[in-house]
Amino acid sequence: MKTQSQLPANSKFAAALAVLAFAPALAQAHPIPGEVHSFMGGFSHPLLGLDHILAMVAVGLWAAQLGGRAMYLVPAAFVSLMTIGGAMGMAGIHLPMVETGILVSILVLGLLIAAAVRLPALAGMAIVGMFALFHGHSHGTELPAAATGVTYAVGFIVATTCLHACGVGLGLLAQKKLPVPAVRWAGAAIVVAGICLWVA
Repeated sequence: MKTQSQLPANSKFAAALAVLAFAPALAQAHPIPGEVHSFMGGFSHPLLGLDHILAMVAVGLWAAQLGGRAMYLVPAAFVSLMTIGGAMGMAGIHLPMVETGILVSILVLGLLIAAAVRLPALAGMAIVGMFALFHGHSHGTELPAAATGVTYAVGFIVATTCLHACGVGLGLLAQKKLPVPAVRWAGAAIVVAGICLWVA
């Protein structure tokens, strides 16, 4: 019988993806201290990186700009593809240029917001989904040795959803309450922040 270390990468990926698919249901069970630690590790990972925060809030801001079905479909696409990227990271599947992909996501999303680019929902989902793979892979590869993959994944999924919701909420509020194009200015600020991270 093959040991876990002998399993091919695609088998590890399939197993990790299957586990993550059932993560929401499993998370409803009574947590034990180790699971709580795993959840908090996953929850804190997106919140401790300015690159992740900027990109995930930007997804929400752009979704608010797009409006209509895109307001929930675009963030949902990010979370879904991020989960797949997380499974890839946990399974040890290599994804090239992860950090570069994360930084590019900040710049591109910021530019889309600053220019108020309006695309069909499907195109928006494809763009954010591509970038979500990099963010998810980053989360997955940094799974702590003592953490449980399921609860860790639920943690970063919940944190990401909260950041998206913040972006959508701020975007809608700014569009309704502020007389200036505040969302577009926020996009420009995200681009500047992304450049600063790139050169840092």
